[in-house]
Amino acid sequence: MKADTPVTKFQPIPFIISLVITLAIGGVASMFTRPEIAAWYTTLKKPGFTPPNWLFPVAWTTLYILIAIAAYLVWKRREGTTVYKITALIYSVQLLLNFSWSIVFFGMHSVLGGLMVIVLLLVSIMLNIAWFGRFSKTAAWLLVPYLLWVSYATLLNTAIFILNK
Repeated sequence: MKADTPVTKFQPIPFIISLVITLAIGGVASMFTRPEIAAWYTTLKKPGFTPPNWLFPVAWTTLYILIAIAAYLVWKRREGTTVYKITALIYSVQLLLNFSWSIVFFGMHSVLGGLMVIVLLLVSIMLNIAWFGRFSKTAAWLLVPYLLWVSYATLLNTAIFILNK
């Protein structure tokens, strides 16, 4: 199927399901993050380019909404092909890695483990963009801010690791 060919009109239920899934992942991950901001994260040495703590939930909520919209656009073009199944698998792995980072970095207090997870996440986002682009160029572009933010977060995680050896 050619990317961005009209498929169907807006489907509110699948769209809402996509939003609920991604926002729930962020919500559950924040349960590992929020309590550790004051308890553990503040004790770490951080680089000068560390953003204020209030920016993280704003950025992540925005990104989860973009991720949900992108997933919905691809879901609308779903088909039983191997290409679609691989795309869905890559998307699922990316969500799992996204969720895992908070648990490893904040929940387990593992800066190195978080760095390993976030590097894998970065790769999975790049793959996700490439494979989403086979179904919807718009969906692929909607993931670019996510890639940029996680690239920045990877740099931040790396700097925190180096500063806290």
